[in-house]
Amino acid sequence: MNTGERENARGRSGGQGTARPAGRGAAPRTEGYFLPYQVRWLQDRSPKRLMEKSRQIGISLCTAYDLVKRTSAQGNPYDAWVSSSDELQAELFGVDCATWARLGHRGCGELESRVLDAKEKISAHVLPFQNGRAIYSLSSNPNAQAGKRGRRVFDEFALNAENRMLYSIGHPGTMWGGGMDIISTHRGSGNFFNELVNEIKWKGNPKGFSLHTVTITDAVRDGLLGKLKAKWRESDPGDDRLRWTDDDFLQAMRNECADEETWQQEFLCAPGDDAAAFLGYDLIAGCEESAGGDWTDGTDRTDRTDGKNGMNGGLGWGGGALYAGVDVGREHDLTVIWVLERVQDVCFTRQVACLEKATFAEQEEKLYGILALPNLKRCCIDQTGIGRQFAERAAQRFGRYKVEGIHFTSEVKEELAYTTRTAFEKKTVRIPADKFIRADLRSIRKEATASGNIRFTGERTAHGHADRFWGLALALHAAKQSTTTNRIFAQLI
Repeated sequence: MNTGERENARGRSGGQGTARPAGRGAAPRTEGYFLPYQVRWLQDRSPKRLMEKSRQIGISLCTAYDLVKRTSAQGNPYDAWVSSSDELQAELFGVDCATWARLGHRGCGELESRVLDAKEKISAHVLPFQNGRAIYSLSSNPNAQAGKRGRRVFDEFALNAENRMLYSIGHPGTMWGGGMDIISTHRGSGNFFNELVNEIKWKGNPKGFSLHTVTITDAVRDGLLGKLKAKWRESDPGDDRLRWTDDDFLQAMRNECADEETWQQEFLCAPGDDAAAFLGYDLIAGCEESAGGDWTDGTDRTDRTDGKNGMNGGLGWGGGALYAGVDVGREHDLTVIWVLERVQDVCFTRQVACLEKATFAEQEEKLYGILALPNLKRCCIDQTGIGRQFAERAAQRFGRYKVEGIHFTSEVKEELAYTTRTAFEKKTVRIPADKFIRADLRSIRKEATASGNIRFTGERTAHGHADRFWGLALALHAAKQSTTTNRIFAQLI
């Protein structure tokens, strides 16, 4: 066993892209285009590579380049199977591969969509090459990896709610060769990606991965800001950001994050503590709908708007029963109006209105447009403190059968919090895949007071004080209370 092979068997960890070229094979030429941390990734010829990384540093792009060179090479016996976080990302990865192939005159065909399994609804974006091999860019469905042989690339691995199954199904397909790349930003501590990273760093690397770690600080030190400025200059030669130093850029990125946990996790490769959070990332991810996705059960109930609070033909959204929750703020906190539509047993998010420093008149105008919808069945409003008059006025106008004021005592907050978690555990709620919503949901902590009582708290940030969590919790409470009332009424008659 040569030195490179021994290093690959042991694996490496820590540092700014610490993996070096390993194993056999000439390193690919990168023509000076890629930054040092990207070059280290490209030159590492280890059969199994794993990267924990910051967001938006160009790793998917350079991996597409690497995959095209490997797959299109004469004599290569392996297809490549790429798993992305969703259908849109799968298409974009395929487009990146096609672009690199044409730039490098790699003899590729046209990128095409192909149904692989109609019964399981598995399709792929396929890029064929003259050597008979192809790159298949798939969505996140783990079953799409079954029975396939060749190289695996799992992009944004931690974001896949079934990442352990994805690895378990995909790994056997590399037994005859091809290798595996796992690339991801962290998503909490309680998932298989973080388990793999910890195995490499602290448990002897039993699976034999070559580890790369690239934080946003590492990427900036390697020249990322220069690349970004070149892109900004193309769009606007007068862009104020062109005067930024590296420190200016890093501080701006930190300030723009939803909260400190997001900064640490999404940019500094420090996974959030799932044990301390009331809602783990796996629960949240299992109920998120990607942007532009079908937020329904397949019927035509998508959010159509005519400019009046999403109303369509006099009814709100798809015409099903609507439930709203309102967490009231004014100066320091947001007012959040969260609207759910019940479709069978699942509550789909139809609107999340976040009003910052809006006057009460503006808040009432927004809320009343929703309360006026004939299919709005119930609305629960936080009437603690400044919300009391807000809730009373809404109840007087629309009736107490439709509007209920909720006073946030410790007991009430506990009931709301557990109702919300149960909805995520049972997957009976769907929410947008939004970083601020996710941060608010993650910010809730269950704490024991000195007297032994339980309380629920949320971190206050520049973007709110867990206001979106409580808006959703109130909407779910409205749906639950309405369902209970209907059940009792049905029993009486």
